[in-house]
Amino acid sequence: MRIEKSRSAMSEINVTPLVDVMLVLLIIFMVTAPLLQQGIDVNLPKAKGKDLPPEERITLVIKKTGTLYMNDSPVSIPEMKKKLESISKLNPNVFLKADTSVPYGLVVEVMGEIKDSGVEKLGMITEPAIQVK
Repeated sequence: MRIEKSRSAMSEINVTPLVDVMLVLLIIFMVTAPLLQQGIDVNLPKAKGKDLPPEERITLVIKKTGTLYMNDSPVSIPEMKKKLESISKLNPNVFLKADTSVPYGLVVEVMGEIKDSGVEKLGMITEPAIQVK
């Protein structure tokens, strides 16, 4: 005697492997997201304004120690001026970040050298001001 068992396709989906993979990916993204913020740590002043769209631009940073950085690499003021003179014909957008404790005279000196090198568009980057209502 043969006993026939009815075999039918299993209609349930096992979601356990999917949940495991998603949790692992979530942990990986949570760990790596803070590491993606690169750059030079500067305490920017706060001011009202709109966010700038991310695009190709030259960023100059003055740290509170007075060190000048051009796109994350340290430069001196004469080196910065030479580099800007060579690319000023392309009419680049140059943005300046300065720490709040940097002397005003140093910021003005750097701005003067930027303008003297032929750059016409100079922007100042600040932190957005927090408004409490």
